Formats: sequence, C-alpha cells, structure tokens
Amino acid sequence: MLSVLIGKAARGISRIRGGGGSAFPGLVVEKLDKNFLARTLRRLPRGVIVVSGTNGKTTTTKMVVELLEGQGLKVFTNRSGSNFTRGVVASILGEVSLSGKLDADIAVLELDEAHAVHFVKAVRPNYSLLLNVMRDQLDRFGEIDTTAGLLRTIAQHTTDGVTLNREDARVRAIADSLEDQEVSFFGLSQQLRSHFPSDDDLHQSGANQAADLPEAGVVLEELTDDGGTYRIGGEQVSTQLTVNGAYNTFNSAAALAVVRQALGESVDQEALIDALSRVSPAFGRGESLQVNGQPLDLVLVKNPSGFRLGLSSFSAEGVSTMIAINDNYADGRDMSWLWDVSFESLRAQGVTRVTGVRAYDMALRLKYDAVPFDAVEPDLKKALDEFIAAEPEKPKRVFCTYTAMLALRKHLSEYTEVEAFA
Repeated sequence: MLSVLIGKAARGISRIRGGGGSAFPGLVVEKLDKNFLARTLRRLPRGVIVVSGTNGKTTTTKMVVELLEGQGLKVFTNRSGSNFTRGVVASILGEVSLSGKLDADIAVLELDEAHAVHFVKAVRPNYSLLLNVMRDQLDRFGEIDTTAGLLRTIAQHTTDGVTLNREDARVRAIADSLEDQEVSFFGLSQQLRSHFPSDDDLHQSGANQAADLPEAGVVLEELTDDGGTYRIGGEQVSTQLTVNGAYNTFNSAAALAVVRQALGESVDQEALIDALSRVSPAFGRGESLQVNGQPLDLVLVKNPSGFRLGLSSFSAEGVSTMIAINDNYADGRDMSWLWDVSFESLRAQGVTRVTGVRAYDMALRLKYDAVPFDAVEPDLKKALDEFIAAEPEKPKRVFCTYTAMLALRKHLSEYTEVEAFA
C-alpha cells in the first residue's frame, strides 16, 4: 500500500532527525489515507481496547498490555506514549506490514480524553476502560464536567463492554447513559476510600462513602508494603508488585477488571496475577533509577489528585527531594492547582532543590506551607547536577511535571542507564 510505504519513510526521516517517529508520520498518512486507522484496526481478531481518563492512563495501559501478553495474546499498543490519534497511526506504521496488516490479536490504546472522542467515531472500540475525572489542564479541557462528557462519549461508542471506576461519581454515572454495552466496575474497599479522594470528596466530606455503590468485579481490598490484596470475583488474592505507589496499585485493579471483561471465562487467573506482579513502571511514572549507588525516583505530577497521591505514597523521611514544575503546553499552562495540594508532609525533611519554569511559584507555595527549601534554580540541568551532588549518600526523589520529566531523564542519561523513549 502506497500510504504505508510513504508513512514508513516519513517515520524513518523523523527518527533520523530526532523526532522519535511520534506524530508527524501519522499526520502524513492521515492526509493520504483517511481510512487507514479504521481499516487496519478492524482486521484484529479480538478488536480494540481504549484506556482513557485524567490520571493513570500510561501505566494502566502498560499493565493491560502485559496482562494480555501473559494470556498468550499478541498485543499492539501505542508504546511511544503519544496518546493522540496521529500518534496511534505513527505507532502502527512502526509495526504494520507493507500490505497493511498488524501481527497482533488485539490493540490496547491509551488515548487523551479529547482526542479519544474523535478516535471512537472513526474506530468503535470493543472495550473501553475509563479511569477517573480530575481537574487537569483546565486551559485545555475546561471544567471537569466537560471531561466527564468526553468519557461518556467514548463509552457510548464502545460496542461490547465498558469498565468504570465506581469510586469516581462522574465516571460511575456513565453507566446510566449506556444501553447495549456490558458494564463492569473496579473499586476500593471501604477502608481505602479516604486514601484516594476525588476532587468532590475533598469538598464534600463523606459524599462517596454515603453513595449506593454498585458491585465491582475487582476491588482493591488492602495496600501492602510491596503490593496489594484484591477481591477478584469472589476470590481474595494478594501479590507483590514491581510498580511503586498506592495510585499504581489502584491502577492495577483497573487493568485486572478490563482484562477479565475482555477475555471472559477464558482468562487464566493464575497467569493474570503472575503477569501483574512483573509489570515494571511506565516511562517516567514512578520510575526508579540508580545514580551513584543510590535510587533516584521520578514521580510524575500533573494535577492536585496526582500530586497528593504521590506525596502520600512515599515517605519523605531519609530522602532528598526535588520538585520540578514546568508550564509548557503538555504540562498545562495553568499552575494554580498547586495551591490545592498540601505539602506539609515535606516540612520535616525539607526540599533540596526547586526547579523548572515555574520554580519560584512552587517555592512560594512551599513557603505558605512552612516547608523549607535549600535553593531555587529554574534551570533543570543545573538544578539536577546540584541536587545529585548535594547529598550523595541519600536516596533521591523528584516530583516533576511532564516536560520537566522528559528533560530530567535526558540529562540523567549522563549519570546512569535510562530506558529509551520509544
């Protein structure tokens, strides 16, 4: 097919020029062949799973992929992390044959909420997993009810089954708008709900606990030191996890739920749990690197809920901390949400460096919570060098927005081995 050949050439040129092959080739193919995406994905025997929501898309998508691979399936996914439609097309170009065929049984696609709406109108997914609705990039999405509407559209265009977060009132309510799709839920035990507050929960104490919640096929019952305990159907299962953080443990419940819905009775639960225990952190999300013999953890933060969970998931004791805040387009330009996060947990240990485009805004926020910091250095590279040198004997943790994370990972490759961003 001519469009595939030209697209592959554009992808190769983009990678040579340092573009990573991400979105540009997708744009080229979209212009040449408007039906390329739909035609290619419709040929997959087990169809398409779409993962969307505000927080946790990348990690949860990776989990779903590896759980399905653990069931013996060949899985196509947009590994580059470009969660726009053109990014999906570009990812396909990296794996499709010249005849336009993917060597895969099923596709699992992470999609940005707004772009997913355009995707599902072109390619109706067989299953969708909708994670949550949080205030994020308000300059792009507006209020969270708008984001909830986008997720509802995704669900309504799904053909077979929709998996919803029962703990998020806006996501849970999507079930009421569905007619033909099978609906399943994932959720939390009563004692864990206060650990994962939604934006509404923070302003309406006890609102979610008082709701009449539907039965969930997968429930995260307990957080353990190195994993979690789940109720899957009627069975209680505990496992260790390679990923870090309470938020990723809850993401794993979501991944389990959608895979069980998609595979039905054919699922091998023992293999499912084994695969889950071996899933490594997604690119830049709870990633742990070794620098000068000490761990350095990268914790992605992009909205109040994510930052709160990041802070509560890791003890600050004995750890050197840096906060890196950018406000580029991919981060969201409106950083006022930092004032909705409490930083008191950092008060005793303090913060070693504050960096990024909005370093001084972040420093002011810390001052209001009486959190001491050693220095403010807006230049990310210089700040990282100073941070690593300041307390070489201590483990390190960096809370960073998306574009700050990309820049820091690039510079960290001068210190240690860093997995390439495919």
